[in-house]
Amino acid sequence: MRISEFQSLIRARYDATDRARGASKTFIWFAEEFGELAHAIGQFDKGSGDQANLREEFADCLAWMCTLANICEVDLEGAIQEKYLKDGGPKGVK
Repeated sequence: MRISEFQSLIRARYDATDRARGASKTFIWFAEEFGELAHAIGQFDKGSGDQANLREEFADCLAWMCTLANICEVDLEGAIQEKYLKDGGPKGVK
């Protein structure tokens, strides 16, 4: 599945509710999901992580990122191509 396809799937399922909530309130949900991912990663680092939960939290974060991009009218796949693929991508070390 391409990123644009996933973003479209999220739009088709949740767009009306997401737009009614708005970008600021949606970002709060997104931040909460990042907290859940942080906890799952912490458990993974300790060697006691639940791999299924870790995958779920990564998927949730990506879904909420797509939701925010939809609300803000950002084509994520296009933005990634512009940032990371155009002209050899960003320079330097991350």
